[in-house]
Amino acid sequence: MRTLLMSLSILSMSLLNAQDITDALRYSQQEILGTARFRGMSGAFGALGADLSAIQINPAGSALFLTSHGSVTISTGQIENNANYFGTLTNTDTRNVNLNQIGTVLVYDNFDSESSGINRFSFGIAYDQTADNANDFFVSGRSSNSIDSFFLEEAQGIPLNLISRRQGESVSELYGFLGENEGYGAQQAFLGYETFILEASDPDNTNGTSYISNIAPGNFDQRYFYETRGLNGKFTLNAAAQINQDFYLGVNLNSHFINYDRITDFFEDNNNDGSTVNNVVFSNELSTIGAGFSLQAGAIAKISRTIRVGASYESPTWYYIEEETIQRLETTGNEGRAIANPNIINIFPEYQLRTPSKLTGSVAFVFGQYGLISMDYSYKDYTTMKFSSDEGIDFSATNQEIDRIFQEASTFRIGTEWKIENWSIRGGYSLQESPYTDDRIQGEQTGFSLGTGYNFGKFRFDVAYDYLEQELNEEFFPGSGFDNAAAIDRERENLTFTLSINF
Repeated sequence: MRTLLMSLSILSMSLLNAQDITDALRYSQQEILGTARFRGMSGAFGALGADLSAIQINPAGSALFLTSHGSVTISTGQIENNANYFGTLTNTDTRNVNLNQIGTVLVYDNFDSESSGINRFSFGIAYDQTADNANDFFVSGRSSNSIDSFFLEEAQGIPLNLISRRQGESVSELYGFLGENEGYGAQQAFLGYETFILEASDPDNTNGTSYISNIAPGNFDQRYFYETRGLNGKFTLNAAAQINQDFYLGVNLNSHFINYDRITDFFEDNNNDGSTVNNVVFSNELSTIGAGFSLQAGAIAKISRTIRVGASYESPTWYYIEEETIQRLETTGNEGRAIANPNIINIFPEYQLRTPSKLTGSVAFVFGQYGLISMDYSYKDYTTMKFSSDEGIDFSATNQEIDRIFQEASTFRIGTEWKIENWSIRGGYSLQESPYTDDRIQGEQTGFSLGTGYNFGKFRFDVAYDYLEQELNEEFFPGSGFDNAAAIDRERENLTFTLSINF
């Protein structure tokens, strides 16, 4: 029976999940990258509207357009990671160019508004990028913890005869069999055993479930390469209305997508007395695709000629996510060079993720045609993130960890815009609290923005610069027995360009 299953294992279906809390957070911290006007004011648009990215904050904002409108936005960005790993400092830059946004709003005036009270209708369709997944960093340093702890934790409790190759059985066959029948953890145990990182405490007991490491304690020179690619975004259908001149209501139907790829390479060297394995190279590739759905509703009211207030609600996004992984492990030691390269794609069962909902309150002060000041406050409860599955996977332990690790978090944004003839000058500031109860894992994110634009009449061209910084600890293998992490000071800079038209 085992031989038959091995022949089908080139696309290995794992019975157990490999998801962790960092996956939940990654897809719950989506941000609207948006138009240059939006970014030039740090996204503080909840009570303003009349911008295609502003309707992603408050759907009522499309009804503040006086005419039909369209815009397209591109940006160029840079991420700088300054990493500290056990006292060794490294610096890595990543640059990228993206289509941030494209969309249109059609505006219809209601000339029979006296009977209905509805003065204007608007209907919009838009695409907005919600995350740029391009990121790279490299760390190097000397640690007293070895990667052996990753494989030891996975191996303990697994019978030796399950992860031992039979006569004539290949690495690919057993790795595939374990993926189809035992899961991700058993595959990791097999990789560690196959490359001599681990050995059984009692090699003569094929039913034994206890393992020891062939890597002796001491110091370990380690390097870690991390590269991610892809982007996330959403498509929005919007409808809004102006009611009795001073009140605006709107709704959004959102279709989300995830496209995330990650490649990591971990290297470890040691010359410790008693080690029979001196070099380890562990490579992992992850490919993630997902699709989701969410709803938004919002309102804006003109309290006076100067003051506007806004409120909006964004539902959780309900994602369906699929993941694939490829692994390779190589060691060098007393046994020479050992390579476990299964050449098998692990296809994990589709799972669901529910992200937190978001509440936003806004106020703006509009000084006629001269300028404005706008403020937004948003609230998310990250403990409400939840994994689930239609495939019988038990996520209860992961969901309990989410309740323990995460907390409620707020975001504050303030922006201003001033007009001088056909020119506009903009600026903004943002502060986003850490979603972790321990903000050493991920600190608060702060940033500022500057922007300008010129109105040609029918056309307008805008440009913005924004800067964000955040301190965080990047674990190499989250949720595993090997908890080494690098302290990273991350800085993001973006230049954004938008061409818009009224028609």
